[in-house]
Amino acid sequence: MEKFIHDDFLLETKTAKELYHDYAKKMPLIDYHSHLSPDYIAYNKQFANLTELWIEGDHYKWRAMRMLGIEEKYISGNAPDRDKFEKWAYTVPYTLRNPLFHWSHLELKRYFNIPYLLKPETARKIYDHCNELISTPEFSAGNLIKKMKVKVVCTTDDPVDNLSSHEKCAEGDFEVKVLPTFRPDNILEIDKPEFNKYVEDLAGAASTSITSFETLLEALQSRINYFHLHGCRLSDHGLPYVYSKKFTYKEADSVLKKKLKKETISHDEVLTYKSALLHYLGKMYHEKGWVMQLHLGPVRNVNEALLVKIGANAGADSIGDFQHAEALGEFLNGLNNENSLPKTILYNVNPSDNEVFATMSGNFSSEDIKGKVQFGAAWWFLDQKDGITKQINALSNMALLSCSVGMLTDSRSFMSFPRHEYFRRILCNIFGNDVKKGELPDDIKWAGKIIQDICYYNAREYFNFPSVLQYKSETTIK
Repeated sequence: MEKFIHDDFLLETKTAKELYHDYAKKMPLIDYHSHLSPDYIAYNKQFANLTELWIEGDHYKWRAMRMLGIEEKYISGNAPDRDKFEKWAYTVPYTLRNPLFHWSHLELKRYFNIPYLLKPETARKIYDHCNELISTPEFSAGNLIKKMKVKVVCTTDDPVDNLSSHEKCAEGDFEVKVLPTFRPDNILEIDKPEFNKYVEDLAGAASTSITSFETLLEALQSRINYFHLHGCRLSDHGLPYVYSKKFTYKEADSVLKKKLKKETISHDEVLTYKSALLHYLGKMYHEKGWVMQLHLGPVRNVNEALLVKIGANAGADSIGDFQHAEALGEFLNGLNNENSLPKTILYNVNPSDNEVFATMSGNFSSEDIKGKVQFGAAWWFLDQKDGITKQINALSNMALLSCSVGMLTDSRSFMSFPRHEYFRRILCNIFGNDVKKGELPDDIKWAGKIIQDICYYNAREYFNFPSVLQYKSETTIK
């Protein structure tokens, strides 16, 4: 593997190599969107073996294994961990030209210094070598994060979460900031059968009762305040598309009350409620100075049988073909007209929407914020060499790449941080090729500054994470 994952992997020119090794590589990481378990970090989990650390819960790997016809017991089932790993080792050689091939070998190289390819012939040797290291304190959850020079990790958290693990991280000696992200998808899903039960849970978390749209907003504001004191500076929404139907406060209140009475509500009423709530949440985020993330476009849980058997996030999702431009523009404009548009990051999962999202990001600006609305990093199915390149090119051509807040992992795996390296190598290679072709000046210092801004400094400025968590000095917080 030394001839594959080598120092100049993906770097095709002298300038690309210089930009990466002298400028990008040294930058710390701000992982502002992940699905890591805050419990694992807080209690510094020691993983049992490489399967638990690397394969368990990773729907990218699960999806590839299923495509090869591997039995489910070796994927999400109860087969022994060693057998599961050997099935993954069998799968890896078949992932050529899939990002899993690059990611997997980058991760084995960066964490375990494995110098050869993963395949059935090397599986046992790699598994035993890695397990020996995993049993040491250096490979606990917290140390895996520190190993990658991470400064900030933002987890993804429900409004009802008590954030006790985040408190434990903050009160210990863990030098990496572990901050929550407010993800209120469940309270938007008024058309789901479990909605009323979730309203009860939210009311309990906010120590109030929810009987109207007004009391719902008060409960959400209470939880936003709570998250803010715990260092939260981002919200996140995973939606098929933005809800932007015209609404009145009275209409939203009527729809919610009907639902709480277990009365049937129409599709039109569902959209009224979702549009109203998303708008008011945007206003709350603006008041707090938060960043609003909108992950748009997937079709989730397409395989109903797999959903019933395993649950959500099992690897049966797809790219959707929704129309975004008009609704997204109306939603952002509605907040902007009320001087309540928060800093916003737009992520698309359909590559055909690249130009739509890139141009949308330039429509709303602020005199005191660089890149107020961002076209976010290539996401999910697009988080691969071709997808990253296309996102960078669309952003460069139609907005300002120099304002970008860069990469994130969006992962549940503690071994995913090399995705930042992957992005940085691709980014530097694009710049290097442009210099070689004479399309950019051969000014390595200026290009290097832009690279470092994208890799680290823009994110540090944009998110403005707190230096001290306020909840420590609050006596009234639950």
